[in-house]
Amino acid sequence: MKRTLLLGAAAFGLLAPLTAEAQTADNLAVLKGLAPVSALMNKPAGLAALASDYTVTAGIQSGAIRQPTLLPFGMQSQQALRDVFITDGDLAELSDGLGTTLGSAYLARAHYIDRKTFTSLSPAVEQLIAYSGGLTSSDAGSGKFFFANGTTDGKTAVSADAAAIFKDIDGTTDIFGKAYNLPAGSPDGDKYGDSRPFQTIKPMRPIVGPDYFNAPADNTVYNRGPMMNLTNSPSFPSGHTTYGYTGSILLAELVPERFQQMIVRGAEYGNDRIIVGAHYAMDVLGGRTLATYDMAHLLANDAAYVGQTVKHATVISDYQAAVKTARADMVKALEAGCGDTVAVCAAEDTGRFSDAANDAAFYASTQTYGLPVVFPKNAGKLEDVATLAPEAGYLLTTAFPSLTLAEADQILTVTEGPGGGFLDNGSAFGVYSRLNLYAAGGQAAALAATKAAAKP
Repeated sequence: MKRTLLLGAAAFGLLAPLTAEAQTADNLAVLKGLAPVSALMNKPAGLAALASDYTVTAGIQSGAIRQPTLLPFGMQSQQALRDVFITDGDLAELSDGLGTTLGSAYLARAHYIDRKTFTSLSPAVEQLIAYSGGLTSSDAGSGKFFFANGTTDGKTAVSADAAAIFKDIDGTTDIFGKAYNLPAGSPDGDKYGDSRPFQTIKPMRPIVGPDYFNAPADNTVYNRGPMMNLTNSPSFPSGHTTYGYTGSILLAELVPERFQQMIVRGAEYGNDRIIVGAHYAMDVLGGRTLATYDMAHLLANDAAYVGQTVKHATVISDYQAAVKTARADMVKALEAGCGDTVAVCAAEDTGRFSDAANDAAFYASTQTYGLPVVFPKNAGKLEDVATLAPEAGYLLTTAFPSLTLAEADQILTVTEGPGGGFLDNGSAFGVYSRLNLYAAGGQAAALAATKAAAKP
């Protein structure tokens, strides 16, 4: 079926500065969770993390820091240019994480006809994508101006509850502008604050090539305009990364046979924002954390997340039921398209996600980007997910229903990445910043297979 783009690029602030409205309950929870970034200049460890963030970002963008990317660096840069366009209507650009066979079957049903029009796999899948993406993009949008200049839209003051978030931790706005010598209103800087890497890092490596629609493009026209003008769109957190992880986690839940590869696709999509010069490593980590946090609460049917009015989306009151319906449609369409079971077709992959060792190495490189510890009390120890964030287990139990929530939370705990990062302050939100969904997905799939084999 054919649909006119509803959320589109503008929903993530790509064609104009991102706007936000009065904070909702989930907005406030995410703002509080991301707030440690606003206090980084208060102590040496935070200043060291900010300095490393700038160095790492510049190194990745220039190619001086060579990551174990999924493609050779030049080709990865071209992929990053393609990834600038957000296919939030049907997740078409993320579907290559499903593999060459399933990805082709998906795109046969769900693809973009032009920049404003897309097709959908089914109404249920389309509705799930719209609701999930609309909610997480609202949280990302709420954060951009909040952390840039303490407003909802650049001009309107935030609520008293939101303002108290800064006061409680002695936080301040425009951290990235102040730390990187381009505060709000500076020549060539973001007038609201938190100027982006293409504004603070000189020189910026040019990337020239075809964009998602095979039109001639480069990273300048997608950063400074006219294709996208991000010069006055605050940097933190990354809206693109929020979309990339939201969509990738959603496809991982709908096609668990490709769970790990879809998580790697989310990591690649976020990392590509650094490569094109649009975001810092911290922006990407912030977007990943909030998307993972939000998706866990959606999958848990949290009352603050379901039954909400989300722009351009049908209200979903039972998210778990919506996932089951969408998964049934997904399986039917993919099997019809690939001519075999999803399990068989999922294994048929000759693309860039077909090397498990490379997938693991790349994902690991994006876990913390090597940024130094800010909260040493959480470094070198595992934080109990069941205690801090028990709903996180739904990220695994939805995909692998034979697991109990306790088993899923334990897997998430033992597979955690390094602790003490700039968001890992011991809070329920902070623990999401160190979840390693790639490793956890592998262990969950193995346990589910063991349980299935043990059945009489």
